[in-house]
Amino acid sequence: MRSSKFLLGFIMLISILTMQPALIHSESQQDMQVHFIDVGQGDSMLIQTPTGKTILIDGGPPDSGKKVVSYLEDKQIDEIDLLIATHPDIDHIGGLPYVMEHIEIDQILDSGKLHSTKTYAKYVNQIRKQDIPIKIAEKNELIKVDPLLKIRVLNSYEKTKNNNQSSIVLKITYDAIDFLLMSDVEKEQEKELMENKKLQAEIIKVAHHGSNTSSSLEFLQEVNPQIAILTYSVENDYGHPVDRVIENLHRINSTIYSTATFGDIVLRTDGDSYLVIPDDNPLRNLEKTAS
Repeated sequence: MRSSKFLLGFIMLISILTMQPALIHSESQQDMQVHFIDVGQGDSMLIQTPTGKTILIDGGPPDSGKKVVSYLEDKQIDEIDLLIATHPDIDHIGGLPYVMEHIEIDQILDSGKLHSTKTYAKYVNQIRKQDIPIKIAEKNELIKVDPLLKIRVLNSYEKTKNNNQSSIVLKITYDAIDFLLMSDVEKEQEKELMENKKLQAEIIKVAHHGSNTSSSLEFLQEVNPQIAILTYSVENDYGHPVDRVIENLHRINSTIYSTATFGDIVLRTDGDSYLVIPDDNPLRNLEKTAS
């Protein structure tokens, strides 16, 4: 497993070092930044919108709450305009109670999926304690946070769906640049999305940490992303990401960035072009992986 992960990291590094410099960026007060925070085996994303609003999507596992708060404080963020909890799994909401204790949250958008775990109970109790307004996401609704952005919910909870299938999927459009944030949805939801939605996006957050449950070739071909973000820990018990997903991403010529290799990853866009800013030196992480 370690040798295969080392090979994956090496392939990603070579592809990035040899790719043509197609990312041209102009400084502007109208920039949007999307941060994929390295919380290990889990998801947490921060969006700083063009007009200065803040959106936090998930908070990683319980022990990552401090990392998320520290990350926000480093960006001088002490208030979140919208917190989105994509679904109630521990690697997505585990860190949120700590975040809610230390950062002011104006409103929460939740999938509506209930879960009988201590982690979920802590999440709900902290919402009540902080008296945070909460809304249940509805499929196809537009989220109004920033007039310069179009944020649409493509998937949310339905009665027959499990936690992952109930994940909130978001498509975020800023002028010519689209982000598709897939949370942990599975192939069945991918098929539904292909039937009903225009899915093309320059950047995709790959579903379910690169698990075998998701990321069919047909779906990825429909999205046709230039950049694929994978969120996982090198030392995970699930075999994430699986070879099939990586092969599918290579087949569509998508450049892969993972938090396991690059740490925190920031995508910055002015709505016309974008710039990928990895936090870590991948060579250092490759050395850790190989050891």
